[in-house]
Amino acid sequence: MLIGDVARRSGVSARMLRHYESLGLVRPTGRTGAGYREYSSEDIRRIFHIESLRSLGLSLREVKRALDDPGFRPSELVDDLIRQTRERIASETELLTRLRRIGAAEPAGWEDVLQIVALLHALGSESAGKRQRAALSSVEEGPVPVEALAEAALSEADPNVAGALRWALAQSGDGGLPLLAEGLGSPVAEVRKRAVQSIAEISNGEATALLQDALTSRDIVVRRYAALALGARGVADAVPTLIDMIVEETNDADAADALSALASDPALAEQIATSLVGCLADGTVESPARRRLTQALADIPGLTASRALEDLSHDKDRAVALTATYVLKLRDAR
Repeated sequence: MLIGDVARRSGVSARMLRHYESLGLVRPTGRTGAGYREYSSEDIRRIFHIESLRSLGLSLREVKRALDDPGFRPSELVDDLIRQTRERIASETELLTRLRRIGAAEPAGWEDVLQIVALLHALGSESAGKRQRAALSSVEEGPVPVEALAEAALSEADPNVAGALRWALAQSGDGGLPLLAEGLGSPVAEVRKRAVQSIAEISNGEATALLQDALTSRDIVVRRYAALALGARGVADAVPTLIDMIVEETNDADAADALSALASDPALAEQIATSLVGCLADGTVESPARRRLTQALADIPGLTASRALEDLSHDKDRAVALTATYVLKLRDAR
C-alpha cells in the first residue's frame, strides 16, 4: 500500500508518516519499481499502535521505546502519565475558573480584564497585607469578581484579611451568596464558620433566608453566628439559640444585646421574657447561668420581665437576688 493510501486509511498525514520514518518508528517494508514507499499490513498495524499510544499522552520517544524495547514495563510510565494528567487537569480547571470569574464580572474592556487579573493574583498572594489591600480596594477598582471574593473569604485564615473580604463581599451585593451557601455545607468546620460570618454581613432577604436555614445546622457554631445576625434583623426564630448562648456563656453579652434588639417589638418582648423566665425556672440551670439570665431580663421591657425580676429579687440564690435587685433599680431609674 502506497503512502497516500495509508494516509487516507489511517488518518495519519503523509508528512507525519515520513516523520515517523525519520525517527525509526515505522519503516515501509518495501519500495515499488518507481521507488515509492510501500507499506505492508504489519507496517500499518504498527502505525495504529503508534497512534494508540500517542492518544494516551506518550511522546514519540516513549512510543518507540514501548514498541521496540522487549524489557519495557508500562506500569511506571502509566503512573507517570496519570500524575501528569492530573496536574494538567488541575491547571486547566484553575484557568477555567479564572476565566469564568472574569466573565461573571462583565468587564467592559481590556482595562477591566487586566484589573481583574491583577486582583485575582493579589488575592492569591502569600502576603496577608497584599491580600487585605486587594480586598479593600476591590470595590473601587471597577468590575468585582464576586465569586473570587467569596472563595477567598471561605479559605482565608488571617482574621484581618477575612474581615476585609467580608466587608468587600457585603459591598458587592449578593453575587457571592451561592458559593457562601455551599460553604455552609462544607465538611470543614472552619469553612462553615467563615461562610456564616460572611453571610451575616450581607443585609438582604436572600442572606436572611440562608441564616434562618443555618439555625437548623448541626454545627453549633454556625447556629450561634446565625442567631446573632438574625437577632439584629428582628427575626424571632433566633430567640431559643440566643438564650442557650447566655446559659452556656458563649458570646452571652452579644446574645443579650440581640435579645434586647428583638424586644423593641412589644409582642416579642413578652415572648422573650417568658422564655427567659422559663429557663430560670429550670432546676438544672446553675447559679452563674441564672445570674446571666437575670441580667438579660434587664433590657427586656414589659410587665412580664418586671414581675420576673421582682420575684428574682427574693431568690434563694443570693447572687441572683442581688442581681435582680440591682437590675430593678436601673429599670426604675430609667
